Amino acid sequence: MTLRIGIDVGGTFTDFLVTRPGEAPRVYKVLSTPADPSIGLIHGLTEIGDGMGLSLGELCQSVETIVHGTTITTNTVLTLTGAKTGLLTTEGVRDALEMRRGIREERYNNRFVNAPPLVPRYLRRGVRGRLDYRGETVGPLHVEDVREAIRLFKDERIEAVAVCFMNSFANSEHERQAAEIVRVELPDAELAVSSDVLPSIRFYDRVSTTVLSAYVGPKLRAYLDRLIARLAEYGFGGVLLIMQSNGGVMFPEVAGRSPALTLLSGPAAGPGAGLGYVRLHGRNDCITVDMGGTSFDAALVRDGAPLVVTEGEINRYRIALPMLDIVTIGAGGGSIAWIDEGGLLRMGPQSAGAEPGPVCYGKGGTQPACTDADLVLGYLDPDFFAGGRIPLQRDLAAEAIERQIARPLRLSVEEAAAGMYQVINTNMAQGVREVSVKRGYDPREFPMVVAGGAGPVHACMICLELEIPLLIVPRESSIFCAAGMLMSDLQHDFVRSVVGRLDQIDWTYLNAVVDELTGEGKRLLAQEHIPEERQRFSLNLDCRYVKQYHEVSFPVALEAVRGAAAAAIADAFHAEHRRMYGYSLEQETAPIELINVRLRAVGLTDKPAYEEEPYAGRDAEAALKGERAMYVPEARAMRRVPVFDGHKTRHGNYIGGPALIEQVNTTVVLTDSYDCLCDQRGSFVVFLKGHEARLAPALREMLS
Repeated sequence: MTLRIGIDVGGTFTDFLVTRPGEAPRVYKVLSTPADPSIGLIHGLTEIGDGMGLSLGELCQSVETIVHGTTITTNTVLTLTGAKTGLLTTEGVRDALEMRRGIREERYNNRFVNAPPLVPRYLRRGVRGRLDYRGETVGPLHVEDVREAIRLFKDERIEAVAVCFMNSFANSEHERQAAEIVRVELPDAELAVSSDVLPSIRFYDRVSTTVLSAYVGPKLRAYLDRLIARLAEYGFGGVLLIMQSNGGVMFPEVAGRSPALTLLSGPAAGPGAGLGYVRLHGRNDCITVDMGGTSFDAALVRDGAPLVVTEGEINRYRIALPMLDIVTIGAGGGSIAWIDEGGLLRMGPQSAGAEPGPVCYGKGGTQPACTDADLVLGYLDPDFFAGGRIPLQRDLAAEAIERQIARPLRLSVEEAAAGMYQVINTNMAQGVREVSVKRGYDPREFPMVVAGGAGPVHACMICLELEIPLLIVPRESSIFCAAGMLMSDLQHDFVRSVVGRLDQIDWTYLNAVVDELTGEGKRLLAQEHIPEERQRFSLNLDCRYVKQYHEVSFPVALEAVRGAAAAAIADAFHAEHRRMYGYSLEQETAPIELINVRLRAVGLTDKPAYEEEPYAGRDAEAALKGERAMYVPEARAMRRVPVFDGHKTRHGNYIGGPALIEQVNTTVVLTDSYDCLCDQRGSFVVFLKGHEARLAPALREMLS
């Protein structure tokens, strides 16, 4: 067993990257099957086997590791198709799930309606019994209340139960009692217990995250069981790993116990993959963007680590687990063009998806999409899309754009398509601003790593709007997240609330908490057969100024806690607060309050090795395919430009814009403002003309 496969299931395509020692990586894409993603996954494995001269069974028996990113839980929340869920909570607070944090999301919109709670009020049952903030029992748990609620759940045919009591982060005894009764009385129901899911302060965050975990659990478990059974049917005996929202991977058993960890599984591999590509050029920072068929994801990597947040939302529902800071907007190749009430052209977030797809697919679509515009503008070859496996029909695309966009706006078809192209590029540039400018970072200081089948078509114009002088298009860009999955480590995050002023902390107790979390991490990694020498542990503290509303999470050396180095911890907090908000209260000697302790346990995995190409010279003539008319945005006109075969370009080849570089699964559109060099891994390093100084020294030398 020598093969390793990364699999990313998207809304339109399912992507595969296959690696084997001593061979170049193989890239595959198949259409997704949203009704049951495992069907598309098996179709893809069958195609991989065909390409390697193997039957599906022979292929599966040759696979050592499969790393799989899934959108099952994400789509379940987006479409509100999760399990019928009941909630057991402390008497008197069952409406916290609906009241949220008491803050209107759109405070000046009188017509604004809250997201409907995932558990209706009659299935949110209060249970008598109370713990105080220290975890001490104020009133015993009334077991009869739990049993009465379970009788209702049985009558209502509940599929999942969430258990979340006040202050259970300090003492889980009441939740354990209730959970044990649920396991006996409702053995087939999904069960999520807040002291397991999120044992930290803030009741609404905890109850919302716990409910989400219960709500999506049955669908995820059913999918994983189906997938494991299908793989076993074909003789797969290797390791199956599931991508987490925090950028790490886990075994299916862990995912089954903690479904909420996969809520943002799909795009989580991207930032780590981007870091691998920029490190070839001496960089430790980057912005990664991934434009697929349905969505556009943007993330930022700083000082060798993707930005992580400890709270966020999915479809307006609160989730307070560590996850990569990824901004996702509805902008992809399938994004549909439409004209709003004010007569303005819009793109998305509605998508044509895989069925029926853009109009040019010829599968019954009638609404013009981004891919239709790209085809009309000459960026795509109708006979070479997906290597010719999906022939595109330009006449259908032009007709749909003319009928629904050009005619109402009194434009030519090319002008309307150019407008569609510009609008979606502006939308994506705003998505990049969300993850950079709004986080206190200047996007011009970061190289952009571009991914997704549609990403390289739009990347130059996104970067031009943001004044980003350097971008990298990996040769595997069309299956970027699948590649990133094979670069990911096993990862587990733990949190405990330890509340108190930093200058009054009981350091013995704090160290005992850190030891407990470290022990949990070592136990999990040992179960996953990770030897001690490949285990890594890092610590973050959540602190705030006393009486402040939000806390700041920042890394702290384990030695600082072991040595009770309060001053060093305070300095780190002030610095992070200053970076995030532009000020600190260090000079005012404002007291600092500790809220949470977070520990990350990482098990290092073997990464695929990529062979570097020898230098082949600047001349790219051997890769030239011909010419084609393409819309050049800077000139606002169609121009004939050279077309290069991206699979034949070699290390050192130089291509000046405007030009097209075609691969089976994507096309790099070089506009008039950018030139390109191929690096030693076959990636396309695209740079703004006149900004050659931003290139790595080895690449600058090629231009001299």
